[in-house]
Amino acid sequence: MITFWFAVLVLAWVLYFVLEGFDFGVGILTPVLGRDEHERGAAIRTIGPFWDGNEVWLVAAIGVTFAAFPAWYAALLSALYLPMVLILLMLAIRGVALEFRGKHDSPSWRRRADLLLAGSSTVIVLLWGAVLGIFVHGLALGADGEVTGTGLSRSLDPLLTPAAGLGALGALLAAVLLGATFLALRTTGPVRRRARSLARHAGLAGAVGLLIAGIGTGSRIVLLAAVLSFGAGVLARRAREAAAFVAVAAGVAAGVVTVFLAHGDVVLRSTLSDAWSLTRTGAAAGPEALKLITIAGVIVLPGVLAYQIWSYWVFRRRVSSERVAS
Repeated sequence: MITFWFAVLVLAWVLYFVLEGFDFGVGILTPVLGRDEHERGAAIRTIGPFWDGNEVWLVAAIGVTFAAFPAWYAALLSALYLPMVLILLMLAIRGVALEFRGKHDSPSWRRRADLLLAGSSTVIVLLWGAVLGIFVHGLALGADGEVTGTGLSRSLDPLLTPAAGLGALGALLAAVLLGATFLALRTTGPVRRRARSLARHAGLAGAVGLLIAGIGTGSRIVLLAAVLSFGAGVLARRAREAAAFVAVAAGVAAGVVTVFLAHGDVVLRSTLSDAWSLTRTGAAAGPEALKLITIAGVIVLPGVLAYQIWSYWVFRRRVSSERVAS
């Protein structure tokens, strides 16, 4: 039961970072690839039917952590309360920018909404990347399972580690690649051409950086990500947008799985002593609680998956970014 719910938790995080990853990427790239209001509007319309539904997987991931692994939830949220609060604040700003963009018929209003969308999406991506880096590096867990430190330093110190910085840069690259390949897949006209060109260059540049990182760390997963990034760039150059998007999504999924399996059975490594690290068994809820949430999960999760698949099928057509004469 513990292994099952850990797998569900990892799946929820994979779906969140892949699906919300292209949402964030589109938000970041909208002012870059859209040269006028019409083109920026076309880019945003590609994620209009999906972005709020994709956030469900964040709720699922946090909810599963709280219900199935309460000790893990307590340690993470108590130590990373500052970045988590900032992420929630930026998510709120992003939601306001998307929802209120068309509420006022003013080009300057929409331009400010686009800039808010790009800025909030960038900050969210950097923060989530830093959090993933912290997952790999670990936290200063004491023997009692609590993170040492007081005040702001308790949340700020983990963000200042090299692992957090590398995670932030890697997440930004992944979001840009996801956003560019998604826009190339879901638009026509000038936005599609610019997105395809950006995906080609970003994929090749990312492959070089990941190759260097993979050789330096000896990680096969990082080397695999370099191959997928290179492949995405080549596929984008050949106008194979769907294949390029799948390659980037597979790389992001592999990266997330690697983060959660980096230390085997240990879900949260202690930087003070390996004996104080938090394991799946030590962090898990009791057998009765796991059985209860299994009943709810079997009913709810398949319905959420079915609804999302249906919505993506309904809104599968491309969005036109070129102006059509009337």
